[in-house]
Amino acid sequence: MLELININAYYGQNHVLKDVSIKVERGCLVTLIGANGAGKSTTLKTISGLMRESSGRIRFEEREIGKMTPDKIAELGVAHVPEGRRIFLKMTVLENLEMGAYILRNKNKDTFIKNLERIHKLFPILRERTKQIAGTLSGGEQQMLAIGRALMAEPKFILFDEPSLGLAPLMVKMVFETIDSIHRQGFGILVVEQNASMALKLADYGYVMELGVIKLHGPTESLRTNDIVISAYLGKGRR
Repeated sequence: MLELININAYYGQNHVLKDVSIKVERGCLVTLIGANGAGKSTTLKTISGLMRESSGRIRFEEREIGKMTPDKIAELGVAHVPEGRRIFLKMTVLENLEMGAYILRNKNKDTFIKNLERIHKLFPILRERTKQIAGTLSGGEQQMLAIGRALMAEPKFILFDEPSLGLAPLMVKMVFETIDSIHRQGFGILVVEQNASMALKLADYGYVMELGVIKLHGPTESLRTNDIVISAYLGKGRR
């Protein structure tokens, strides 16, 4: 469904992605873990067109998307839930969700209402907060809104960038349960996450990135018992 083939990318003279190859099969949930600054967020930005690769290929549903603009990639069905949520803080909850549905502007109102009901079923609190200014929501509620905004676009594939960042443990659990629920509905998902323990329990397959290089990859069951992964990301004795 999504494939990165030998992707290289730079910030100025800084070579941040080095021959990165990642594959996510249709309906699979894959995680990309690594230390802060490893290049994980850059990988997602490159997929969604927010950053341009210098070489390599990105394919989504057998179509080359590496040179497309972010709006065209979104129209193909790739949604991005960014690090830090990046909601529109001065807009209401409903207005944020309307922004997520912008690429569906040529569809009728019934489609918007149907999608909005689906988001409200997934996150009932957002129905209660419809007219509330998004910047006044709690961190967890803002993350719900960011996910809901992405789903309003009717995506086929979702990129999650550090969805647990800055959240209380109970809210982290809820967010991961939500991602699992979305996955079970048939969405392809790529999750970037520093909480390696949670990510490896959630995903089917995992990649480990260090300084822009994919160092390890495999089924998450094998990564959870890998000595290097345990030492670097899970802590001694945690499996």
